[in-house]
Amino acid sequence: YVVSANKFVIVEAYPATAMKIVSSTTLKGRILGLFINKDNLVILERADSYPIKPTPQSSEPRIIPPIRVYGFHLKIYDISKRETPNLIREISLKGDHVSSRMIGDWVYTVASQPAIYQIQNMREIILPSITLDGEAREIPATQIYYFDSSDIPTSYTTVVALNIRTKDESAKYKVILTGYATNMYVSAKNMYLTMPRGNWWLSEGSTIVHRIAFEGQGTESQGSGEVPGRVLNQFSMDEYEGYFRIATTTGQVTRGGALSANHVYVLGAMLNIVGRLEDLAPGEQIHSARFMGDKCFLVTFKKIDPLFTIDMSNPKEPKILGKLKIPGYSDYLHPYDQNHIIGIGKETVEAEEGDFAWYRGLKISLFDVSDIKNPKEVGKLIIGDRGTESQVLRDHHAFLLDKRKGLLVIPVLEAKIFREKYPSGIPPNTQGEYVFQGAYVLHMAPESGITVK
Repeated sequence: YVVSANKFVIVEAYPATAMKIVSSTTLKGRILGLFINKDNLVILERADSYPIKPTPQSSEPRIIPPIRVYGFHLKIYDISKRETPNLIREISLKGDHVSSRMIGDWVYTVASQPAIYQIQNMREIILPSITLDGEAREIPATQIYYFDSSDIPTSYTTVVALNIRTKDESAKYKVILTGYATNMYVSAKNMYLTMPRGNWWLSEGSTIVHRIAFEGQGTESQGSGEVPGRVLNQFSMDEYEGYFRIATTTGQVTRGGALSANHVYVLGAMLNIVGRLEDLAPGEQIHSARFMGDKCFLVTFKKIDPLFTIDMSNPKEPKILGKLKIPGYSDYLHPYDQNHIIGIGKETVEAEEGDFAWYRGLKISLFDVSDIKNPKEVGKLIIGDRGTESQVLRDHHAFLLDKRKGLLVIPVLEAKIFREKYPSGIPPNTQGEYVFQGAYVLHMAPESGITVK
């Protein structure tokens, strides 16, 4: 199932020698993502802007232009006949798509929409709305939840739950007045949404965390908390044995001084901070994080890559157990097994002219963390030169690991620097020329390291 721009294509991929396109469906908007559930295909499609006519604030006659609000559609297709996908349900939401998850037969999707719009010299408050199978519903203020806070919330966060295996069950939704939602982490029973507060790039910036419990169709707001700093992505968050763990960065990375720091916080049942480990790697920022049971692994970077191993077994006193300093950094960490972690990022070389590093080619590492106090890099592969990229650095869905066969498959856009073109030496910021785009199939094993198949 392949998505490109505003088209989704179903390919019969096996046997590979007889691969063929089964169907191709073009939509109006750009496709944001998809889910597959047996004979159902779920498409998230960016919608055209919706015009909303503001309410005049006085009897004075004047022309007020409509507000244009963007949104997205959640479309359910019956693909029991792969040759002719059939649209059977559609939900439309205003605002930005924050994230979505499929758990069993339920899809949960989250939208964030501004509550206040600036129109000419006036501010207009707009109520959120949702369109279910062609029926538009404005959500009345009496049905919008909010958290006690001294801040003025400026956005609506809409959470929709939909059973995609039945046509008869209506979608369930809940709207909460919050800040602008930026990241989402989902456990088996809870959804955590994060919102920025204050100035993220200064020490006073913080992240608000909201928890929403769900089970099947029901969702229930269960409170909020706050931690200093900004959160990188969903892998910087985790729920374990009743505690919520989150890794953040405060301040900004500069070449002139240590204005940033990194932290790990543990929040209790009421989302209050019960444990903290602060001021890791001053002057650097988190590039990747992974929580694995009672351990946490962090990669920070400015000039060299420290992989931190952190003991979380006592939630009230997390502590650093070890760190590994090697060139380069990892933008994505993936567990291989209990004792090994895969890192994918960039190779780097220290700059001669300042306190920073130039990045090089794509780097795949295999770390041995069996001795948690002394992590080791037991496998390493560099692909290409400066300019080489992989979608894995931004989207973990592009990462394919078959541990049984010892195979790792990742998409790569490879760049190469042709040395003969630089007889006087290659400047450190030289970009390579693109020579390959496709998939790299790698063999990976703790005993033998990483090789290209």
